[in-house]
Amino acid sequence: MVDLSLVSLLGLVSPASAIKTIKLKKTPDEDFVGAFFERNAMLMEHAQTAESRFLRLGEGKKENVVINDYANAQYYGVVEVGTPTQEFRVIYDTGSSNLWVPDKTCSCGGFIARKHKFDAASSTSYVEDGSEFKIQYGSGPVSGKFGVDTVTMGDDLAVTGIHFGRISDTSGLGFGYLMGKFDGIFGLGFKSLSIDGVETVFDAAVEQGLLDKPVFAFYLGNDSDGELTLGGYDNTRYTGDLKTVQLSHEDYWQIDIDGLAINGEELDGPASAIVDSGTSLLAMPPSKADAIANKLGAQKMFTGQYSIDCNLINSLPDVTFKINGVDYPLPASAYVLSTGKMCLLGFMGFDMGMGPKYILGDVFMRVYYTVFDVENGQVMFADAAK
Repeated sequence: MVDLSLVSLLGLVSPASAIKTIKLKKTPDEDFVGAFFERNAMLMEHAQTAESRFLRLGEGKKENVVINDYANAQYYGVVEVGTPTQEFRVIYDTGSSNLWVPDKTCSCGGFIARKHKFDAASSTSYVEDGSEFKIQYGSGPVSGKFGVDTVTMGDDLAVTGIHFGRISDTSGLGFGYLMGKFDGIFGLGFKSLSIDGVETVFDAAVEQGLLDKPVFAFYLGNDSDGELTLGGYDNTRYTGDLKTVQLSHEDYWQIDIDGLAINGEELDGPASAIVDSGTSLLAMPPSKADAIANKLGAQKMFTGQYSIDCNLINSLPDVTFKINGVDYPLPASAYVLSTGKMCLLGFMGFDMGMGPKYILGDVFMRVYYTVFDVENGQVMFADAAK
């Protein structure tokens, strides 16, 4: 594993040994290419306030959080902090492990994009911590102080005593954060990745008996809202059987893949991959992304992305990952991103050094319903319901 706590598509970050990706976002139409320039854009424009709702499926309590979708490139939901609750739009991110939201003292967003900010004085359940919370991105820091408060998801899943980041400096997220409408990040990774080793919100919810099982699952909508199910999974959101894949490492949701192929031709053999809801694209070594682009007839742009003729979509082959002996094909309708005026491939070349080679982001998770099983150290995949 490389000596990084986060490797973002925005740049490199440290401390603590790990890799991290922040979801890239696209803007509509002609703004799309600019959103990827210098890999410095994340969640662009038109975020909507998500609603939460309570769900019971069979026995045991589960909670559903609506995951809003904008243009198949932004997936975000709502979390509430404090008493009375203060609402924030967050990325529910399996590639990190901390919850952070902007603090009232943060100038982030300015007059261009007003952020929801946490006011500690307005919360009767807030407890001061004061220790430093800091993640160093390549373009600058995201930093602030730890605080402790109640975190609420869905209608009534209130988790007490949560250490979270009150962020006063978001310069490390650059232009993408300034222009975006998201407020913070909600980590669903393992505690081993957590800043200062603080307990994750999900682990705390399980320990406090608020959820039936230490399991959660993502259904990402295709130009429609999706759902994050906490405490189990929803069998109405997939078809066929769930296929189990054991984790190869428990920090990220890291698995081994058998290979990558296109048109039956193997492009790569056994490798490691991260299943990451916080990454919009599918990241891979630059040589593999170039090889796929060449075979599909795509052109590399100065932004590092690959443009392709939209008229080719119906004739393009599947790009297939083999995982634990099972083929997981991605059709062109999943990996070609259309802006209305041009089309881009949903693959990005990204060198992660000694870490995992692939990041199976939203391009993959839109096609395959994904269950994250903390207790058994495994993920499960099935065809997402249409």
